[in-house]
Amino acid sequence: MDQVTLHVRVPHSPAADARPHAVVIGSGIGGLAGAIRLGARGYRVTVLERRDRLGGRAAVLRQDGFTFDMGPTIVTAPFLLEELWRLCGRRMADDVTLRPLDPFYQIRFDSGEIFHYSGDPTAMRAEVARFCPSDVAGFERFMRLSDTTCRIGFEQLGHVPFDSWSDMARVMPDLMRLRLYRSVHATVARHVTDQRLRVALSFHPLLIGGNPFTTNAVYSLIPALERRWGVHFPLGGTNQVIQGLAGLIEGQGSTLRCSADVAEITVSDGRATGVRLASGEHVAADVVVSNADAAWTYRHLLPAHTRRRWTDRRLRGAHHSMSLFVWYFGTRRRYRDVAHHTILLGPRYRGLLDDIFRRKVLSDDPSLYLHRPTATDPTLAPPGHDAFYVLSPVPNLGGKIDWQARAEPYRQRLARRLSETLLPGLESQIATSHVVTPLYFRDEMRSIDGAAFGMEPRFTQSAWFRPHNRSEEIAGLYLVGAGTHPGAGVPGVLCSARVLDTVVPRAAVV
Repeated sequence: MDQVTLHVRVPHSPAADARPHAVVIGSGIGGLAGAIRLGARGYRVTVLERRDRLGGRAAVLRQDGFTFDMGPTIVTAPFLLEELWRLCGRRMADDVTLRPLDPFYQIRFDSGEIFHYSGDPTAMRAEVARFCPSDVAGFERFMRLSDTTCRIGFEQLGHVPFDSWSDMARVMPDLMRLRLYRSVHATVARHVTDQRLRVALSFHPLLIGGNPFTTNAVYSLIPALERRWGVHFPLGGTNQVIQGLAGLIEGQGSTLRCSADVAEITVSDGRATGVRLASGEHVAADVVVSNADAAWTYRHLLPAHTRRRWTDRRLRGAHHSMSLFVWYFGTRRRYRDVAHHTILLGPRYRGLLDDIFRRKVLSDDPSLYLHRPTATDPTLAPPGHDAFYVLSPVPNLGGKIDWQARAEPYRQRLARRLSETLLPGLESQIATSHVVTPLYFRDEMRSIDGAAFGMEPRFTQSAWFRPHNRSEEIAGLYLVGAGTHPGAGVPGVLCSARVLDTVVPRAAVV
């Protein structure tokens, strides 16, 4: 396996830098974005990454001449990234090329019917009419609701901290008026009657770790967000974004350290004073920002006596998101008819989600998400080859599935399914292969129960109910990433970093 290993990047001596010091734990997209925003506010920043490469869940896998994004595969709301480059006096287009995707996804039903999901309103009306002409008017009503929800939930509130219950109380009238206490699926079902369209318009919470039948309807904003700002793929893969963000941090005179495992957030008189590494080294800081899993941060990086709200008992009772089984593979031939993104649905929808989220059992008829980045960027594979990853939502480790025994049989099941549907002859065409199970998210991503997206996005774990961006427990400690407000997904974690502009005081140089 050919991996890219990143070493310490220290632009200049910290001893000669009088700026207040901020430490960021973790180098996921949220952590890197947070570091840039802190640098723009006058801090000298040190990013500490436990692994030997940057990116967190957005790390890259290079193997046998293939390049695979291990996490996010798309960029939506790219203005959130462009804003980071502008803070540094740069243009994102000089470092990252985004290619818009059309359609966004192809949704293949178990019957073989295909719904082409795009951002073109005319094309979408035609697709809806092709499946159920009487649902076109309801679809348009749903999209108007999605637009309104996006304006309130994303544009107005996505970057606003929910520090107190009064912050939540102020938005409750809008939530009640729009009936956003309902689930995403229930909201969609009020507007369209065709079961296939209900699936096509309600699957989005799965992209951020939620069950469409329990995720609150605030997340029905995603269709409008995608339509307004598009769905994009960074040429070279999502890790190009990571490398671009790292370059911005270095340009601010800040430091990136890999293989730096934070074992503890140090606290004195109720205030964060820095971090202690597994090596024993203490890194002092005026501000600490954790991009680690929020539940992991509270359970493992802070002693129990410092926590009043996020106690071990409360964390054990939290609803953690589903996990993922991901198979990265390359083929010796190209499958030119396969789209960049295909959602391959099984025969069940609600029953499958019940298996994943409630019963926590491994189903025999999974639905799959197939990513073929070489449809857009052929350089990610050797000439004449294709790169893929297939993702299967699976229960988190609360399901007690023995993944060491089940991983290879499950991979074979997915290979057969793909061979029978989208990728004929797949088993004989495999050039390289790598598998990730929920154990990876527990052991490598340090996520409680191997949850791939942190806490599940349901009403009682959203906004004020979610771990706050400004820690409720420790002064000088802040959270970014999927586990805090507003939640998972690239726009979500970028918005969590944007909150820092409000809750972290501007650095005062002595």
